[in-house]
Amino acid sequence: MTPTKYFITKGVGIHKHKLNSFELALRDAGIQKFNLVTVSSILPPSCKKVTIQKGLEYLSPGEVVFCVMARNESNEPNRMITASVGLAIPKNSDSQYGYISEHHVFGETEDKAGEYAEDLAASMLASTLGMKFNIDDAWDTRRQAFLLSGKIVRTAHITQTARSNKDGLWTSVVAAVVFIPNSN
Repeated sequence: MTPTKYFITKGVGIHKHKLNSFELALRDAGIQKFNLVTVSSILPPSCKKVTIQKGLEYLSPGEVVFCVMARNESNEPNRMITASVGLAIPKNSDSQYGYISEHHVFGETEDKAGEYAEDLAASMLASTLGMKFNIDDAWDTRRQAFLLSGKIVRTAHITQTARSNKDGLWTSVVAAVVFIPNSN
């Protein structure tokens, strides 16, 4: 049951009802037709990234699909909402697992939220790998240290931001890492 592939996606939806807004965000992300089960923060060893187009070819409507998802919503006019997932991939990704983080926040830009999500994932992985680092150092400083250590080879994020509808309609944002079951 350990996935061997994943893809990343994001979306935004606006509707007078909160649930419909979320559905539209999932539709925008291309994952509305699955029974999504959110899981915690582990990127399995040997799990390879594929494009969303390729990933969707492996999945069928109604299928139970596991994902790590960040989501946020608001009906407060013009409020900035953000959902972001960060990834940290170790050098020995064939035998060592990586980390995925979820970050949902109000008022942050895409860049700031994305960096924070990457930082969270990288810090969790670094801690697991026994790396020493100063949590108070800026993300750029820690990112350099993580990459130079040779233990963490890549970090990334996908982030969706939106301003809530000016007329008070519900606005939802999602960002997700979607796993593809190994039987597909």
